Amino acid sequence: MKLISIIGATALMFGTILASDTVDDRVLKFEKERFSKNKRVEINSVKINTKKEMPQKGWYGYIIDLDAKMAGKEIKAKDVIFSNGELIAPELFDIKTGMALKDLMNPTLTKDYYDEKKLIAGNPNAKDKLVVFSDPLCPFCMDYLPDVINYVKENNDSIALYYYHFPLLRIHPASAPLSALMIVAKKDGMADIELKVYKADWDKYFKSNETDAQKVIDGFNKEFNTAYTINDIKNEKIGDELSADISKGDNVMVQGTPTIFVNGEQDKSKLKYEMLGN
Repeated sequence: MKLISIIGATALMFGTILASDTVDDRVLKFEKERFSKNKRVEINSVKINTKKEMPQKGWYGYIIDLDAKMAGKEIKAKDVIFSNGELIAPELFDIKTGMALKDLMNPTLTKDYYDEKKLIAGNPNAKDKLVVFSDPLCPFCMDYLPDVINYVKENNDSIALYYYHFPLLRIHPASAPLSALMIVAKKDGMADIELKVYKADWDKYFKSNETDAQKVIDGFNKEFNTAYTINDIKNEKIGDELSADISKGDNVMVQGTPTIFVNGEQDKSKLKYEMLGN
């Protein structure tokens, strides 16, 4: 969820900061004062999530975590800004290449993303680790993920692949019950459920914009000769696991699928995994 859409773009984004403390302190002070100008927002905390040194000398990029309350509703959001200690900007562009430096601002994954419960291929002790956030009904994901899984299987000893559910509910509402069914089937011991789901032709049973969960369940049961019911996917633990996966993605600013991280850093090319392994 973009911060700008929550509190509006009313605050001044460029300004001179006059203070004797550190750049980090100045950035936090600026953000707190800026958000506090909106009387509808009650700030609980403003923290630095990630700080990265930019290629341009003296400039740093910041991902700011905002914990606030708006109209009685708790809000957690992120903002990306840049500062050299004297100026703050919402975006910087490389004048030679035209590249937006915001593209460099992605959080680095922490170790808790390498949860063995999320391992779907490879060796958890491998030096090279891949983490993918994916929607099983995203057309690009359906082509991409099987290739990644098979590549890791071919390099089984030297790469670890971790999978997180990230259904894009606005455009693929059917992906929510399908993701829940994947979690249930995996708990029941169905091997390679991720690969099987991504290789299946779901159009035979339902469209990605299907909102009737029962149709998704019926299609899954026909495809895999299972007998799951609506109660299986409404199980509280299943819902909690799916929500936790989505939250994991939100925390590292995943906005679309597939999103892949290679050794903790987001790979926008989605091809760096091919350089790993034997």
